[in-house]
Order: sequence, then structure tokens, then C-alpha cells
Amino acid sequence: MSLDSLILAADSALRTLWAEPRASRAMPRAPSAPDVSLAMSEAERREASALMRVNHVGEVCAQALYTGQALACQNPALRAQLAEASREETDHLAWTQQRLNELNGRPSLLNPIWYAGAFAIGFVAGKLGGDKVSLGFVVETERQVEAHLQSHMDRLPAADSASRAIVAQMKADEIAHAQMALKSGAVELPGPVKSLMQLAAKVMTTVAHRV
Repeated sequence: MSLDSLILAADSALRTLWAEPRASRAMPRAPSAPDVSLAMSEAERREASALMRVNHVGEVCAQALYTGQALACQNPALRAQLAEASREETDHLAWTQQRLNELNGRPSLLNPIWYAGAFAIGFVAGKLGGDKVSLGFVVETERQVEAHLQSHMDRLPAADSASRAIVAQMKADEIAHAQMALKSGAVELPGPVKSLMQLAAKVMTTVAHRV
């Protein structure tokens, strides 16, 4: 592990947690439908904001996971794939941050903790299990995120077409990331590991919805 790699990992953490994220793609918008957020009740706005805060935390964790995996990865081609997926997740981070601002919401106060935990998982998976196990974590993570995003599509206020458009594009990108990992040789994770990941995700989403 080179000094340059450590510096890049530290830079990624600082940018994710404290810098304004910059998207390479325009934020998705519902076709032929204006943002009708102002038509939402205060309770609906708070719920939409809480759900987008959870999605923002998910993107903070995605940045951490991919950064940890890339740091542990010894395969240059795979490291490049992880970097490309991370760039798409940066788009998600920027979109969810912008939507939070529009809803007068805020990010989770515990983002540094979420980042540290996800980074540790990504790094340990790559170091102890190798590339195929590391990719297995990508597949299972993206599958769980896809299901989580679908649940948000069902829970977002009917009037919030702007948030729905963002979540729909995020879901499509997560499916593509899982497919990339499968094609690159990901192995299926054991059932107990999947269950632990689901439990950790449940704790994170429950807490981030409020804090």
C-alpha cells in the first residue's frame, strides 16, 4: 500500500464528508412535470427530507465502501472499475444533497461514523477475502440498496416527483454496479454475512431517518 494511495483515500473521505459534491451528470427531473414540492404539506416535506437524508447517507457509505475496496485491491483493472462506480456514486451524493437543500433538510449528523464503518468493511473485505469476495460485497450491497430505493419510491409523498426522479435514476445505476461486479467474478456471500449486512443497513436507515 503506497503513500499515494493513502493520501487519495484520505482526500476522498474529506471531500465526501465536508466538501460540496459536484455531479458529472445533470440531476434527474421528472419529464414534463414541474417540481411541486411547494404543494406538499409540512408533514410530507419532513418525510421526503428524512427519506432523502437516508439516501444521502447511503451515498456517503457507497463512497467509503468503494474507497476502502480500491485501497485494498491489487488488480489495476478492477481498481479502475471501482473508481468509475465511485464517480457515479458521487453524482448520487450531489443529487441527494441538492434535493435535501431544496426540501430545507440537512444531512445526517452521524455521517463521519457511517463513512468510517463502510470504509472499514470495504477495506477488510478486500484484504481478507480478495477481489472476488470484495466484489461479492458490492453485489449484495447494491441488491439491498436497490430494494431500499424501491421502498422509498413507495413511501415518498405522491406530490414529490423531483425526489422520485432522483431515486429512480439511482436505482438504475445501482443495478448496473451489481451487474458489473458479477461480470468481474464476484462470489456469493454466505447467508449469515448477508443477514449481518441487512441488520447493519436497518440500524443505519432507522437512525439516519431521524438524526
